[in-house]
Amino acid sequence: MEISIRPYSITDLPPILEIINHNILHSTALYDYTVRTLEQQTAIFQDKLDKGFPIFVAVCDSQVVGFGYYSEFRFREAYKFTVEHSVYAHPDWQGKGIGKLLLDELITSAKKQNIHTLIGVIDAENEGSIAFHQRMGFEVKGILQETGFKFNRWLHSVFVQRILE
Repeated sequence: MEISIRPYSITDLPPILEIINHNILHSTALYDYTVRTLEQQTAIFQDKLDKGFPIFVAVCDSQVVGFGYYSEFRFREAYKFTVEHSVYAHPDWQGKGIGKLLLDELITSAKKQNIHTLIGVIDAENEGSIAFHQRMGFEVKGILQETGFKFNRWLHSVFVQRILE
């Protein structure tokens, strides 16, 4: 099983949308309630690409098994060297190193774009993602209580940060 990372193509949207919508419906990885349409996701990704931000996919045997990207952390000019990233693996492919490969590629890309800081915002219940980010050199910098409400309960956001050299 060889997993490769490559830049996103619009033809990757159907499997990416499957991953996103699975997370919307079944997890707190995304604080959305309603599944996205192909048109909505196309517009979201096109906006990122138009702003010069990368999107990568993880592929195994020609099948998209994960994806990752980064974009603005905040919209003020002085934040231009800080980005917020997201990494997702298909539920059947979690724990197989996809997140590491994608995050490594995002870090490499960020360094080439002179990004100084990567931020991740993770639901506090997602202890696996928090531990993964710590293994990847991120530090927990804060927890914001009750920032989201999903599945009839309040959710807390954990902020992780990695300063690039």
